[in-house]
Amino acid sequence: MVLAWYDWVIIAAFLTASLAIGFALRRRAGRDSGSFFLSGRKVPWWLLGISMVATTFSTDTPNLVTEIVRTRGVAGNWVWWAFLITGMFTCFLYARLWRRSGVFTDLEFYELRYSGKPAAAVRAFRAVYLGVFFNVVVIALVTLAAIKIAAVTLGASPLQTVLVAGAVTVAFSALGGFLGVVITDLILFAVSMAGAVAAAWVAVNLPEVGGLANLLESPEVASRLSFFPDLSNMELAVTLLIIPLAVQWWSVWYPGSEPGGGGYVAQRMLAARTERDATGAVLLFQAAHYAIRPWPWILVALASLVVFPDLDAIREAFPHIGAGVIGHDLAYPAMLTLLPHGLLGLVLASLVSAYMSTVSTQLNWGASYVVNDFYRRFVAPEADERRLVLAGRLTTVLLMVLAGWLALYLESALQAFNVLLTIGAGTGLLFFLRWFWWRISAFSEIAAMAVSFAAALYFQFAELPGWTSWQRLVGGVAVTTLGWLLATYLCPRTDPAVLRRFYRRIRPGGPGWKPVREGAGQEGPTDPDDRIPRSLVNVLLGCVAVYALLFAIGSALYGEIVRAGVLVAVSLAAGIPVSIRVSRGRPTLTAARSG
Repeated sequence: MVLAWYDWVIIAAFLTASLAIGFALRRRAGRDSGSFFLSGRKVPWWLLGISMVATTFSTDTPNLVTEIVRTRGVAGNWVWWAFLITGMFTCFLYARLWRRSGVFTDLEFYELRYSGKPAAAVRAFRAVYLGVFFNVVVIALVTLAAIKIAAVTLGASPLQTVLVAGAVTVAFSALGGFLGVVITDLILFAVSMAGAVAAAWVAVNLPEVGGLANLLESPEVASRLSFFPDLSNMELAVTLLIIPLAVQWWSVWYPGSEPGGGGYVAQRMLAARTERDATGAVLLFQAAHYAIRPWPWILVALASLVVFPDLDAIREAFPHIGAGVIGHDLAYPAMLTLLPHGLLGLVLASLVSAYMSTVSTQLNWGASYVVNDFYRRFVAPEADERRLVLAGRLTTVLLMVLAGWLALYLESALQAFNVLLTIGAGTGLLFFLRWFWWRISAFSEIAAMAVSFAAALYFQFAELPGWTSWQRLVGGVAVTTLGWLLATYLCPRTDPAVLRRFYRRIRPGGPGWKPVREGAGQEGPTDPDDRIPRSLVNVLLGCVAVYALLFAIGSALYGEIVRAGVLVAVSLAAGIPVSIRVSRGRPTLTAARSG
């Protein structure tokens, strides 16, 4: 399709603004590695929370949600809605602990928590594995979505998309560092949400759709509207609801929803001014990510079922698109081609913004692993701050090049999502427990990584007649959990001196540290917010508040006003006490190392 000149002006304006922010902050970001990767640990909670939301609002997310809705209905979103529980655990049990640790990256945690060469080995391996391999896969997945959107809306080739989108994003990421990323995220999130809402409004009111009421009554759509899968179809219920809520949320490591916090979420908790800011940021992230943001994408996905009811309809509408790119996730960008000029420019700018916010975060986070946890720790411990900043900028460029190359070979957003879930299956429980059980060691982590990867390869690619996707996931979880538990009891323990030092700094609650606490002559946590029963109550209330708000918005869109009102009341009743507790939480820095 051909864009009008003012569409191009809107897109160019946001690209220029992003580059300007990076250029303006280049000197501040280049002061030292702490400024480049954490902005001196002085970022407020609201900016960090919005940055987390903006990061997860990527070009591949609406494509993924569209594919889920078209193939599994609205209820299919439980495969990621279930991760809200993980996020609430991070908010109320781990955010304060991360900020209190004072580490530079979450991988530095390994040599704070464990001892000896095994701890150093885990840190080095995960720096390369997560910072390069895993990070490149995630960026490539996001870039794949950008390729599909550009192919449908602009007729651009995959290589053209990779070169242009990658060049602009890597430029402001390398210049502005972490502060440039989070400030740009604030602008990009506003643009992204505006574009998503505008796209949903136009999609619902297309002549083919005929408004929201007609959409909901359409035969293609009516059977896909339920918030929950049909419980009479046990196979479907187990796949879409029971496994995500019973197993997946605590057992699977997934970017942005790491059990116990990790990755770019941990980076933002570590950059917070105080423990209270870290908690507030994660809580804001959970509410916006799960309750507020999904519905514009869901509406576009439902409308696409009327306009493009099957893949043949998409192929017929876009004959120039390669066969390997055609999939249900292509329906979202296909719907964007029906937008009027001006609005089309805004929506495309919003998707460009979504792409840049996610990729810039992944680049800065991945570079922090490579520089701090591999290069400075094992290669050049004598490197000065100027050299470390240069290494961070060069790593940023290299990660983008690798991800762009990989993106040219991927095909489906849901395909990559399922692979990432399988690779992390079974490691989640360890990440939860390592803060609260002294017995877990570096050998537990090594076993979890090795067994999880081997199990993922086996259950993903082995011929297992009759095995469903959820059975393969549960199989991977069971094998991996058994593997790291055996290593925990059979392998050498962590040095007691290291455990005592960790406990004095972090002060985790619960009975899991009782032997260490007694050996160190320490009392249990004195802050009520560090006590596990209170934290679990907050987790429950937080989940109720966000899920109730999610379904209240959906009910209102479905025209069920009474149910929506009841759900809003439930959300407020659960959410207000939680918000008050967070606002009254620990405001001061207690970390031994403030960076």
